[in-house]
Amino acid sequence: MQLTETLRSLCALPAVSGFEAQAAQAVADLLRPLCDTVETDRSGSVLAWKKCGRKHAKTVLLDAHLDQIGFVVTEVLDGGFVRFAPVGGVDPRMLLAAEVTILADEPLYGVVSCLPPHLLGAGEQDKAVPIDQMTIDTGLMDAKSRIRIGTPIVFRQPPVKLMGGQYCSKCLDDRAGVAAILLAMEQLKKAKKLKCNVAVLISAQEEVTGLGAQAGAFAVQPEYAIAVDVTHGKTPDGPADGTFELGSGVAVGMGPNLHRGLTRQLIKTAKANDIGYTLEVMEGNTGTNAWTMQIVGRGIATALLSIPQKYMHTPVEVVQLSDVEDVAALIAAFLRDFDGEVADV
Repeated sequence: MQLTETLRSLCALPAVSGFEAQAAQAVADLLRPLCDTVETDRSGSVLAWKKCGRKHAKTVLLDAHLDQIGFVVTEVLDGGFVRFAPVGGVDPRMLLAAEVTILADEPLYGVVSCLPPHLLGAGEQDKAVPIDQMTIDTGLMDAKSRIRIGTPIVFRQPPVKLMGGQYCSKCLDDRAGVAAILLAMEQLKKAKKLKCNVAVLISAQEEVTGLGAQAGAFAVQPEYAIAVDVTHGKTPDGPADGTFELGSGVAVGMGPNLHRGLTRQLIKTAKANDIGYTLEVMEGNTGTNAWTMQIVGRGIATALLSIPQKYMHTPVEVVQLSDVEDVAALIAAFLRDFDGEVADV
């Protein structure tokens, strides 16, 4: 599996929260050669199984979310202009002049309208324009007949491979996590017989509701779950605390809702296999599907593995390819030998 090509394919899939069906089918096709069974559910999530064949074997659920932040059309105006609302955590500061694709029956190009500085009043250059005051310019005089209210919109930014092994694209949150799980499952194809069942959940709607993770975890009822997501990468203008250097490996979450025994065993595996990792202290809500899955059913022992990422929730998210590979290597190494037993504390 070529990681850069996999990321390019994944990031090209449009999957605004609540509109994941098309992308789910594509990801299901990628999982079929790696798993015994693959299906999609009503929420737009993908669920796959790799069974070990052992009687009463425990199950580990791997989760990464498929959806991405984006927008939805709220009104089509005269002159080819479109009003829109955000889906997920969108920062209005970086929207003006952004290129977008409106996912109509025929995908359409648009650009978020931006007044030139010459036309701004005193003090307006330092203010962020509220999203409900922005419009997208399509240039289409027949826009009202081609664009329906409720149509999803995504950023148009194409992927770019940067120097030093970094990769830039829209929606690497969390297609990088999806790629890590795909790579781990590919590595497990070459492994000897597993001692536990592995379920893969590529979940819908993490950015808005957590519905996909909740419904998927309830369907599987696993003993253990490992959520794979992104965390904040270190930049010169950012805080020193709570951010992680790109290239530092897996950020292993540690917090009250993350199972200490499972987390310790993952750290032990990283050390034994010389896999780079750092510790991410998370004292409350992790903002990931780990928070959602832990309380499903009778409770699931849950861990969180994150990929450092710069510029989260923008069209130019950046990850280090080696960090994605480290997450995959850690998952595969852990599952090769995991017999379904960890200490409770």
